[in-house]
Amino acid sequence: MTDAPAARDPATSLYDRAGGASGIAAIANRFYDLIEQEPEYAELRAMHAPDLLPIRVSLTEFLSAWLGGPRTWFEERPGRCIMSAHRAMDVTQRTAAQWVHAMSRALAENRIEPALGRQMQQAFLGMANGMIPR
Repeated sequence: MTDAPAARDPATSLYDRAGGASGIAAIANRFYDLIEQEPEYAELRAMHAPDLLPIRVSLTEFLSAWLGGPRTWFEERPGRCIMSAHRAMDVTQRTAAQWVHAMSRALAENRIEPALGRQMQQAFLGMANGMIPR
């Protein structure tokens, strides 16, 4: 007789399902490693400052808050939203696609559970497309 897989506790937050502070930092850091090292993300990389450390921290804090963890990103930026934070970056369809692709790779490489990964990818796709000026 084999044991059935343990059921996931429905009360577990998305933040915890993504690995908490260390899991989310790993996703953000892998994302920025990819755009820094992979030529296919060169246009996306060019949109960022030379020093990626501050934006690595910012993305980690944003994802943490967005997934139900500490709300540091929002507390440090009262009244600001992620969309407005990107308005000056001149996001194009191409750079939006690069962002979603690199983030999808970061999720997969950090072994985010498939259902959560798909949910996050769909949300990221909507965010990325919403940042393209109309």
